Amino acid sequence: MVAWNLYRHRNSDGSSKDWAVRSNPDGSITTRWGKTASCLPGVSNRSGVRQFDIERQKQSKGYVLVGEVNIDVNGNVVFPGTTPATPSQMPKPDANTVSVPAPLVESLYWNIDCHAKQAVRVELGIEVRRLIGVIQSVSDQQSKPEQDWDGWQQLIDATINADTFELSGQIKSAHGVLPWLFLLALKAKGFKGVDIDIATETARDLSVDLKAEQDVLAFFGTDLDSIREAAEALGLLKPRLNLASAMSDTDDCWF
Repeated sequence: MVAWNLYRHRNSDGSSKDWAVRSNPDGSITTRWGKTASCLPGVSNRSGVRQFDIERQKQSKGYVLVGEVNIDVNGNVVFPGTTPATPSQMPKPDANTVSVPAPLVESLYWNIDCHAKQAVRVELGIEVRRLIGVIQSVSDQQSKPEQDWDGWQQLIDATINADTFELSGQIKSAHGVLPWLFLLALKAKGFKGVDIDIATETARDLSVDLKAEQDVLAFFGTDLDSIREAAEALGLLKPRLNLASAMSDTDDCWF
């Protein structure tokens, strides 16, 4: 495992989130993030920046250095002087115990690192507002205030002046499926210099292929057919051909 610098941000409600960074031999930077836990699922890589600079940015946002840690490829955090449990150290299961499978998805973590040129940042801001408009047009119900996802306003504020920025956060099942679809649509645009990462609690990166993310749809209590209208409007699915509608406009050719 490679040594990382681990930082922690404590929220006013008593919760906290962690962020870790390391420099790679090729000059690139790798960061990991997530709520304070033994595993940091979010991960991203970038080039053209210095570790010192991004650490200073995090410190200006209230992150405090915890210390140097080791993090394996799965995001498991190991502090100096501790050893991760090996299979031989794990307690043996009771033969009479009935195992209950854990949920496939427990939380989603997202991170957006915008270090693009100004022209691209302007385009990003325009697209953020366009996609939010699409979301509003396809949403047929309003979520409760306590369920509102704060990412909408974060993205609007971050892109209003077309500056570089880095944002991260969490999507809970109570937020509904729309924030996830919004981020996938933004990711699918592939803006150069804008890295968008969305990962599960177990650090599995999510693709923009909705058909391959059935477990995430289940996490939100929905399925592909139920979100098809929104997904088509956002460009994540190709519109289905309505044969009945198409044939209704065709003159009869019987004779």
